[in-house]
Amino acid sequence: MNGSLSAAEARRIHLAAQSLARRRPAGRPGPARFRDYLEHQGVLQLDSVNVLARAHHLPLYSRFGPYDRDRFDRWLWSGEHAFEHWGHEASVMPRDLLPAMHHRMSEHASWQGRHHARLERERPGLIEEVRAGVMASGPLTAATLEHLAPREGARGTWWDTSHVKDALEYLFITGEVAASRGPHFTRTYDSPERAWGLPGAAGAGWGIPTAEAHQRLFDHALAATGIGTPADVADHFRLARSARDGDHRKGPAAGAAAWAASAVERGLAAWVDVEGWREPALLAAGAVDPGRATASSLLSPFDPVCWYRPRLLRMFGVDYRIEIYTPAPKRVFGYYCLLFLLGDRFEARVDLKALRKEGALAVEATWREPGRVPGARRRDDATVATALAAELRLMAGWLGLAQIRVAPRGDLAPALAVAVSAP
Repeated sequence: MNGSLSAAEARRIHLAAQSLARRRPAGRPGPARFRDYLEHQGVLQLDSVNVLARAHHLPLYSRFGPYDRDRFDRWLWSGEHAFEHWGHEASVMPRDLLPAMHHRMSEHASWQGRHHARLERERPGLIEEVRAGVMASGPLTAATLEHLAPREGARGTWWDTSHVKDALEYLFITGEVAASRGPHFTRTYDSPERAWGLPGAAGAGWGIPTAEAHQRLFDHALAATGIGTPADVADHFRLARSARDGDHRKGPAAGAAAWAASAVERGLAAWVDVEGWREPALLAAGAVDPGRATASSLLSPFDPVCWYRPRLLRMFGVDYRIEIYTPAPKRVFGYYCLLFLLGDRFEARVDLKALRKEGALAVEATWREPGRVPGARRRDDATVATALAAELRLMAGWLGLAQIRVAPRGDLAPALAVAVSAP
């Protein structure tokens, strides 16, 4: 073991690696900062939920403040800088990680085999028909090809699917078509040759070997997270799903030990003990403890800091789950709760909704974060509410919403209502 760290030092190191330890830099973010963020993180999660803002818009806002979302989308979906695939769930990644993702496209998992078999059984030849349609006419949406297999039932209320969409999803996962996004976040499909300048993944020689790809992704995640257990680091790219040296059902640790050992051997990390952690942590070479965390920010459920729940609980004392799919009567904190970071601890969580037609940011519920962590001073409600009100005003302005409405639900709601109404 090379040393030991306090729990507070570990939190600050992680936040610094995530660009969340210091107050937001001055200036409005543009393409240079877009590129720096994507290249450093290596992955930007996508999700269709738009109750507040698109999932991929929020991490940059949390770190750098208000920016032009349309400009960012034009940059992101231009085809020059990024590609979409299954990095950490559905994600966008920098183009230079394409070779490291080839193994996920070409090495068919059991899901892919079952998917292919079902489609061939129910709609023989459809996969190849869909592929040919994309090659000939892409970029296109699924709707363009629905005539190849007309729907047999009504559209779903949660997930709208069809045989054509299933075929496109199979071709996307296996790297035989490339995906991007059009207006209103609509997924479009194109040939890999046009989108990436590369042939489809099947039989192509542009990928790197699986073991090398795993290590490259792990190394990238290590730099992005700064500090963590091997399982923490592995989850950044969900590496456990493709780990071959262990049972993936055991979680990220199943394939992470060898990647961690290699990173240490090559000088990319050192082992350290962290106060309160049951297992040693990897400290990335070059990771910095800023000494004091001064940022305040709202983090969405799809933020990299919030992804891996065991780390969030161990490092910040936050027991967190997203309640979007929980029936309303059973929700504890709310439909779409964001965590409020103040300094090096999460002080509150707020259930937010953008009422766009009414021009209002609705705070449906406001709660003090109940979790405690070593070395963090718990602030009083008035201090937290004042800081949170400032963050909500900034967010409302970014979203083009003229007012903030605070509902009375939650133990911090009364103090927040006072803070929001203050001049």
